[in-house]
Order: sequence, then structure tokens, then C-alpha cells
Amino acid sequence: MTDFSSFTAPGINALNPYVPGKPIEELERELGLSDTIKLASNENPLGPSPLGREAAAAVLGESNLYPDDSGFRLKAKLAAKTGLQPDQLVLGAGSSDVIDLVARTFLAPGRNAVFSRYSFAMYPIYTTASGAECRVAEALPQDHEEMPYGHDLDAMLALVDENTRVVFIANPNNPTGTWLKHDALRSFLQALPRDVVVVLDEAYTEYVCETDFPDGVSWLGDFPNLIVTRTFSKIYGLAGLRVGYGMANAELVALISRVRHPFNVSLPALAAAEAALDDLDFLEKSRGNNQRGLAQLVSAFDAMGLAHIPSVGNFITVDLRRDGADVYGKLLARGVIVRPVANYDLPHHLRVSVGTREQNRHFLEVLQQVLAS
Repeated sequence: MTDFSSFTAPGINALNPYVPGKPIEELERELGLSDTIKLASNENPLGPSPLGREAAAAVLGESNLYPDDSGFRLKAKLAAKTGLQPDQLVLGAGSSDVIDLVARTFLAPGRNAVFSRYSFAMYPIYTTASGAECRVAEALPQDHEEMPYGHDLDAMLALVDENTRVVFIANPNNPTGTWLKHDALRSFLQALPRDVVVVLDEAYTEYVCETDFPDGVSWLGDFPNLIVTRTFSKIYGLAGLRVGYGMANAELVALISRVRHPFNVSLPALAAAEAALDDLDFLEKSRGNNQRGLAQLVSAFDAMGLAHIPSVGNFITVDLRRDGADVYGKLLARGVIVRPVANYDLPHHLRVSVGTREQNRHFLEVLQQVLAS
């Protein structure tokens, strides 16, 4: 038998592939369950934006045609919303696609990328796939008074050297839900060399209600090496359509666009995203449900004596003080899907997406039963 691993590209053999949250259909098929709830993948429990859903359905009859590869209409809408120019925008099949474009553009053997421990699992995958070195900064300690498990920006800066080409920062961070404040993040950007590209991953920014939370887009004029990524997968509820975007100076966007796959965003996704930008009522409803849901989960965890990591996203990570994989399996058997995070070096934790009030209540009841057993 041919050993294909002997002639793969640099870095491929060292990869551990990304494992997504378990689909409802798969669990119900395996265990014969019904009425399963999924709080594993940070999806919007209220469904997709109604305006986005209608717009996607309206263009399905044109699916024999390729989409507009330039994404002209969506870029124009985003430019009007952000105050940028269309040539400062790049579209992707989710914001993770844009992050991959950055890695493929700037990383290679002999170069390195810097990111924090407990960061989004795709950062090491994209870095390793490019043949570059992963430099992982230790996070703030778990007993940190303000931001346990958060990004330690000083530790990250100390890892940057002449071979660093990309720094990845998620704000808020997944899977911890921690965040960086305005002054600390801006000081970090000012301290970095200008030949280091900074990816500021703001996938969950629309959920944040903190007053000191920075808006990376407002800094693009000050930092030509900054690219801010956002997505329609989270608060807009369009995860299944796969559409996100990056914002940066036009020269940086032009370089990234050279490696972008043609037609990487589908026709329904483009239409849905454009319409969803106007769905302000849905965004406010989603944000309100999330704030109430976070409070509901935090209150219950406190009552159960379970520590949690402070979060401003649409998820929360709870410390079970026991094997998280075991609890995860027992929750699965009862039709509740959450997210084990041992792959993030958090073996005693589970990440729980915020659901509806009823979904949260059901999860908490089942969790209590599992822990009691």
C-alpha cells in the first residue's frame, strides 16, 4: 500500500483535524432519541434572520447561475454600514475562510504565528497546514481576578520575533468567552512591528454589551497591518449558509484576495447576508435572549457550586471539577449536546451555547441529574 503521508505538504502530517459539534441527526440516529437539544456550536437558538431567510429563498430559482464573485451588493451594504470602501472588504465562506486566506497568504515554513492558549482551534490548524511554527502564549491564570483564562498580551508580545508574520486574537475569545478591553488591546497593536499581520477575530462582537469593549473596525486607519474578521454565522443565524467577511486596508485585502477561491460565497448566502444586515429587530431580540440566557446559566451554576469562565459571547464554559468527557457522554445519552473542550486543554470543562430559556432550563435539569448520579 502506498504511504501517501510520505509526500504530503509540510505540516499536514502533524495536523489534528477540527472536530465540530455533534449534529442532532447523528445523535438521534445512533441512540434512537428524539427531541434532542443542541447547545454545542454557538448557533443562534432563535433561528436565522427572517429577512435573510426570505432573501435566500427568493434566489434559489437562480441556482443554475454562479454567484457574483465580487460580492458587489453585499460589499456595498457592508461598506455603508462600516464607513469603509468596498475594496477594503473580502468575503469568505464564514470568517474562518477569511482567516485561512490570511494564513495561506503570509505563513510558510520558516515563519511563525502567535496566539494564546485556549484560542480558537483553527488557528493552529491553519498555521500548521502552512508549514509555519505555532507559538502559543500562556494565558492568564485560572485564578486571575478579572479575566481567568484570558489572553496575556505581554506573554504574546514576548513571543513575537523577526520570523513572526501573523498574530491571531479572538475578541471575545472562543471557547472561553473572555475579552480584551479597549486600551490594553490598542497598546498591544501599537507595540507590534508593522510587518506582522494581526487578525482580530470578532465573530461574536454583536453579542457584546460591555462598555469598554473595542471596535476593531475603528482602528483600521491607524494600523495598516490589522484585519478584522466578522461573520453572519452567529447573531445573524446564518451558520448553515457559510458567509463571513474581513476588513482591512485595500492593499492587504488585494493580497489576500489572490488566494481566495472563486465563487467562495454562494448565491443564497450573499442574498441572505445582505438582507440580514437590515434585520435590526432580530438582532436586538437575539441579543436580549442571550443576555437573559447568560444570566440564567450563571445563576444556576452558582447555585450548583460550579465555577464558570466570565463570558460576553453566546456561550459559557463551566468547570465541572471532574472528567468533562464523561459528563458530556452522559448528557448525550439524555439527548443534550454540549461541547467538550479537552482539546483546548480544559479537560474538566464543558462549553455550553446559550439557548432559549426552555432549552437552558432543560439542560440545567439534565446536568443536575448527571452530576447527582
